[in-house]
Amino acid sequence: MTDPLLSVRDLTKHYPVTSGWLRRETGQVRAVDGISFDLDAGETLGLVGESGCGKSTAARSLLRIEEPTAGEVYFDGADVIEFDKAELKRFRRRAQLIFQDPTSSFDPRMTVGESVAEPLRVHGMRDRSRRRAIVTDLLERVGLDADDADRYPHEFSGGQKQRIALARALVVNPDLIVADEPVSALDVSIQASILSLLESVQKEFDLAVLFISHDMGIVREVCDRVAVMYLGEIVEQGPTAGVFENPGHPYTRELLASILRPDPRQRHHLSGLTGDLPDPADPPPGCRFHTRCPAVIQPADLDLDQENWRAVMDVRVHLRDEGIDLASLRELVGGEADRQVGTDDVRLKRRIREEFDIPERLEDPAADGALDDALDAVVDDDVEAARDVLAAAFPTPCEADRPAHYAIDDDHHAACLLHDERFLAEPEAADD
Repeated sequence: MTDPLLSVRDLTKHYPVTSGWLRRETGQVRAVDGISFDLDAGETLGLVGESGCGKSTAARSLLRIEEPTAGEVYFDGADVIEFDKAELKRFRRRAQLIFQDPTSSFDPRMTVGESVAEPLRVHGMRDRSRRRAIVTDLLERVGLDADDADRYPHEFSGGQKQRIALARALVVNPDLIVADEPVSALDVSIQASILSLLESVQKEFDLAVLFISHDMGIVREVCDRVAVMYLGEIVEQGPTAGVFENPGHPYTRELLASILRPDPRQRHHLSGLTGDLPDPADPPPGCRFHTRCPAVIQPADLDLDQENWRAVMDVRVHLRDEGIDLASLRELVGGEADRQVGTDDVRLKRRIREEFDIPERLEDPAADGALDDALDAVVDDDVEAARDVLAAAFPTPCEADRPAHYAIDDDHHAACLLHDERFLAEPEAADD
């Protein structure tokens, strides 16, 4: 078995958070927090996730456009992190980046031919006629005319600019292309032609491609393997077919549910998720996805419908991160008093339940009693007590334990406690 062309181990990129007039560091934004993956020659790996999960930062860090905070990046067996200036320049000839926005990646004062030829000049090719010949050949290979070399970027459409960007990446004959959302700014019809072009060029030049995207539909079509990223971490990784047919992480399942389908009755968004992406400067403890996960693990002594359990967890997260504006809530409930029965406190508690889609009575009496006690504390403006009650009554291992990567199948693993033997559902007894 040959060694991978690119091997990333525990790659980390943190940005300091400073405050005060002395600009002292008070925290860190954990944009990329210890990711690992391999990429073979000629292979396409999709790095996917929501906007803000750290995909683009990972790409810039492994290429050392930004200096990583920690970790190792091996390219063809050599440690990229240890490269000096000359070695880094040679590495960047072999590893090229295609940007998301083709318009902003070109100098408007340079012709397309000059922009495409610029990497050749930077890497020492002084023969202008030879540079011109290489550029015109590449422009034709990506579906443009040789005469287009003398035109300026503003004269081209978005799809044509992305073809030019691909030609510029190929001009130095690289071994690796990092494509950062290369078609997200293009119309769907143009996306297909660019992706087809990238696939044909990859086969012709035997390129390895790190394909960064938030679109699982595109990833399914172009990638051999997939790495799913959430809040700076890779939560699932495996062959594309395996990940799509048997997703091992709840976040992956939600991403797959967001794929556009021709049936308008099918959901087209992350409908099972609640809340927003947490702050990477203060990631949640345990599994970072537990604050939004539709499959968060319940304690063994509770018996709640999963949707109701998730809704109670949403109350916990909201009280911890934001609290409740009791004055505004009282004003809102006061305006609805003519349509509701009960004292002010009863109406407030009912309104909070409605806000979080919690029924008037939970099916587990002990759970309902604990929730009612917590809501009593909320209406008494004692949020700290409410937090303590909920934390004691509704603990979850997802909050306490950081999951390892568990094997789903060959070369397919997911970082989710649902695969930990402690929490696996017991098999049903066979019928007699």
